[in-house]
Amino acid sequence: MSGERSFKGWAIASIALNIFLMGGIAGGAWRWWTTHEPAEPAAPAAQAAQATPAAPRGLRFAADALAPAQRQAFRTGLRDLRRESADLVQASREGRLEAARLLAAPTLDRGAAEAALARTRAADVALRERVEAHVLRFADTLSPAERATFVQGLSTQGNLRVPPAPPRP
Repeated sequence: MSGERSFKGWAIASIALNIFLMGGIAGGAWRWWTTHEPAEPAAPAAQAAQATPAAPRGLRFAADALAPAQRQAFRTGLRDLRRESADLVQASREGRLEAARLLAAPTLDRGAAEAALARTRAADVALRERVEAHVLRFADTLSPAERATFVQGLSTQGNLRVPPAPPRP
């Protein structure tokens, strides 16, 4: 008898646990189906855009449409420029950090913040002048057709992005 009672107790506990689990699963499924809208199938153009990796961006990719030797020359020049301009990059970074520290201080030292921002701006302008000089030197070595290709690369990859014209009234 005692074995039969023990079995009945376990059977009742198992049935109760199964009912609890089925209720939880059914409630979770109902909640999921009522709060999540079915996803619409993506249009073929959207699927193609998702499947295609993003094109690399940055000035170093501006010469990608040119011959390999020209592309390498442009990238080598940029690499050398980056090495030569490390002091300007560091000065710009330090100026930004100093300006942020001064702006976050309990009392604003406006003069010191302006000076830090002026140092940052000067370093940024000097670096930009060096980069633009490199771009001009490189462009000077190209034929007119190659230069047109390079300008196209600059407009999509580099810093020569031309903003759209404002709408006419």
